Amino acid sequence: MNDTAPLSRLIEIVGERNALRTPEDTAPYLREWRDLYVGKTPMVLRPGSREEVAAILAHADAHGLKIVPQGGNTGLVGGQIPNETATEIVLSLSRLNKVRTVDADGFSMTVEAGCTLQAIHDAAETADRLFPLTLGSQGSCQIGGNIATNAGGTAVLAYGNTRDLVLGLEVVLPDGRILDGLRSLRKDNTGYDLKQLFIGSEGTLGIVTAAVLKLFPRPRAQDVAFVGLASPGDALSLFSRARARAGSMLTGFELMPRIGVEFAVRHLSNARDPLQAPSPWYVLMELSAGTEDAEDASPTRALMETILGDAYEAGLVEDAALADSGQQAANFWHLRHGLSEVQREEGGSIKHDVSVPVADVPAFLDEAIAAVEALVPGCRPVPFGHMGDGNIHFNVSQPVDADKAAYIARWDEMNAVVHEVVGRFGGSISAEHGIGRLKRDLLAEVKSDVEMDLMRRIKAAFDPNTTLSPGRVL
Repeated sequence: MNDTAPLSRLIEIVGERNALRTPEDTAPYLREWRDLYVGKTPMVLRPGSREEVAAILAHADAHGLKIVPQGGNTGLVGGQIPNETATEIVLSLSRLNKVRTVDADGFSMTVEAGCTLQAIHDAAETADRLFPLTLGSQGSCQIGGNIATNAGGTAVLAYGNTRDLVLGLEVVLPDGRILDGLRSLRKDNTGYDLKQLFIGSEGTLGIVTAAVLKLFPRPRAQDVAFVGLASPGDALSLFSRARARAGSMLTGFELMPRIGVEFAVRHLSNARDPLQAPSPWYVLMELSAGTEDAEDASPTRALMETILGDAYEAGLVEDAALADSGQQAANFWHLRHGLSEVQREEGGSIKHDVSVPVADVPAFLDEAIAAVEALVPGCRPVPFGHMGDGNIHFNVSQPVDADKAAYIARWDEMNAVVHEVVGRFGGSISAEHGIGRLKRDLLAEVKSDVEMDLMRRIKAAFDPNTTLSPGRVL
């Protein structure tokens, strides 16, 4: 970018303090946390209002500038990182971080895009309400990014994806116009539901600046169990029994392999193995209820004991620990949420965010594990995730003492092997992380010509000058 005049106008819009240009100031915005993507940028803009976002995009659209929106920089497919040409300007939403309103009676809240997920949880809790979206990165991820990627997490089983938790959106379009759809209506059948186009669009159609979110009653009783099992097949049988007995009270059902627990205990602070003897596989199961028993006995504890007792008699459960306190329950979840983080300590990890029909999870795991072990002898599969909705994070750690760079160089090769298995089960190559830059070239392989054509038409209609997030998704 040799012509500095267009850039000077951007600095005027946000002010000198919020136009970061030195290498020291821009560095945190240019690196993806796994180091798969490291970019360059002429500046990072930190607007403080929707009007500033609108002015930035209107100017950029008119002058051929390219804008890459970024939330908490926790994305896993590289969409939030500028490319290496220093031609893409990063727009950080971090200053738009206000909780505007909490409507406890209406079970909704209006928040700005830069609010961290944890701040939203805290605001909802203060109002004695629950916002259920739960992610391991919730202390740093921002709701705008969660919306842009249609984040999933561990509560999808009971509450759905982010798409199911949004009532209204405020969005700045690529030409600078503002779409003000901050409505808390539960029913509105007046034409196209435009907000759904932006949810999961990964910043390619517009920039979300605020949202109206659904709130739920806070659970009054909750119990968590850490369960050891012999196989994913036994985990599926346990899930089927638990869902049949507990219905909507089953709010969590996470699958983990033994090697994942070993990694967590080895590398995660304050982590310990919940069970006395090892099992090949584990399930973290959570039951929640909106009311307490009149005699202060926990209805979820009694139900959990019944489910596990029946499963033990059926030979499905090897061992189980029931959390005796909120802290112990948090410790169980700490193990689960730390599984992605600890794999970094074991060298290179090739990752797959996939989903298959719930009933096919055990067969998928059998075939995919065999396939990657045949491809890279000695590799260490660490598949874990949301058994209840079929989303498995099929991560594969390098063989012990292998060369990390040489192993990571086989990323595409291993992806092809795993995705071939996913395809045979009618699954998805991106269950919740999105497409971004990492999976862009794979999209046409899993979408029909008609689907790709419609997606390109939508992009062209909203962003004809490719101002926003060029080269992402499409």
